[in-house]
Amino acid sequence: MSARRLYGGVAAAVVLLCAGAWAVAQKAEAPVPAPVASATPATAPAAPADPVLERGRYLARAGDCVSCHTAPGKPAFGGGLPMKTPFGTIVSTNISPDPQAGIGAYTEAEFARALREGVARDGHRLYPAMPYPSFARVNDEDMHALFTFFRNGVQPVAQKPPATDLPWPFSMRSLMIGWNWLYLDKGVYQPDTARSAEWNRGAYLVQGLGHCGDCHTPRSMLGGVKAASDKKGEVFLSGAIIDGWYAQPLRHTDRPSMAQWSSEDIVQYLQTGRTSHTAAFGAMVDVVQNSTQHMSTQDLQAVAVYLQSLGAKDGEQQGKPSPASLVAAAPQHPTALALRNGTVEGNSGAMVYLNNCNACHRSDGTGADKTFPALAGNSVVNAKDPTSLIRLVLAGSAMPSTAKAPSPIAMPDFGWRLTDADVASVLSFARSSWGNQGDAVTAAQVAKVRETVKPVVAKNP
Repeated sequence: MSARRLYGGVAAAVVLLCAGAWAVAQKAEAPVPAPVASATPATAPAAPADPVLERGRYLARAGDCVSCHTAPGKPAFGGGLPMKTPFGTIVSTNISPDPQAGIGAYTEAEFARALREGVARDGHRLYPAMPYPSFARVNDEDMHALFTFFRNGVQPVAQKPPATDLPWPFSMRSLMIGWNWLYLDKGVYQPDTARSAEWNRGAYLVQGLGHCGDCHTPRSMLGGVKAASDKKGEVFLSGAIIDGWYAQPLRHTDRPSMAQWSSEDIVQYLQTGRTSHTAAFGAMVDVVQNSTQHMSTQDLQAVAVYLQSLGAKDGEQQGKPSPASLVAAAPQHPTALALRNGTVEGNSGAMVYLNNCNACHRSDGTGADKTFPALAGNSVVNAKDPTSLIRLVLAGSAMPSTAKAPSPIAMPDFGWRLTDADVASVLSFARSSWGNQGDAVTAAQVAKVRETVKPVVAKNP
């Protein structure tokens, strides 16, 4: 092993998972500054929009920049959002064009270096809570458009957020040099000439500005993603735990996944947060609400084409039932017939289901179109890791509110009324019914998740 690689490994080991404390913060849409009134008559035509600036606005939405750089109730892009990690709290920075508090003094080259290399204007290293390893894929034309938008299309915010102050040794930002040496692949996205333009567009968005892998790809002990693209291995977009949820696999696996959906369903899900058989929850609510619903149908179609190709092997998927086929067959499944006939005595999971779930999700597990998600064939129900499913039952969740589907329909929480054993039994029942093939859930797994959703109660002085 060379001294250079040894140094990188040692340096990276010190930062460990702190360097990879990838936060998926809740998002809010950036307001567009109102045009300045002029002395011209009211009938004067409006000035034409700058196409480069508008392109940058679109790309900023695709990249979810407002996600981490806006604190609740504060101006867009003003930073100040605290992101808690096991190694301390990282506070997002102000990326508005204010010259003192924000990035108004940045040149375009300095802006690009921050996004692609994680180096600020003054030379200090950024923590990869800002996904610059993914943004390194952004091409020069799009980088220029982003710079134009953040320079001329965002309202300056004069307030400077508190500085991030991690405990030693994680406060030593220079150690990020070693981490970057291990995990930062420099260079913009290079098209695969063997693939279509649509596939390459989808790959560019997913790997780059969309930074989907930062949540949906498992990480190493040092906090870097185990695979940054489809060319780096089959763990890319294979699912990972983040922020208390299990980010679902976005590639073909041995279980139902988004890659098996039709292109129409994938586009609909990213535009509205719901389809005839599933719905967005957890962090994906904000991703849909603040980012993907604003993307063009053409770009979302490209994303669908790319995801559908990941892990697909000739002939292998043909024998696997699709989510739609499981939903279609569910009404005649023995489980549905038993629930309808009331012949479920002695099945504790079925009894809990009848008393708490049946009214919305129905005896055949098909739910109601775009209102109550189907449980039959649902990728969350069938996932190898039941963390998200457990959390949904304990804490509930609401769908996003979008232009095409404005109703934020919510699932209530059941943690207050169901014991760990109850939750385990009903989820084990759902994961083995209507053609589903999920493993049983244990009370110990439920208890572990319950600890993470308990409200923090202040102690009396």
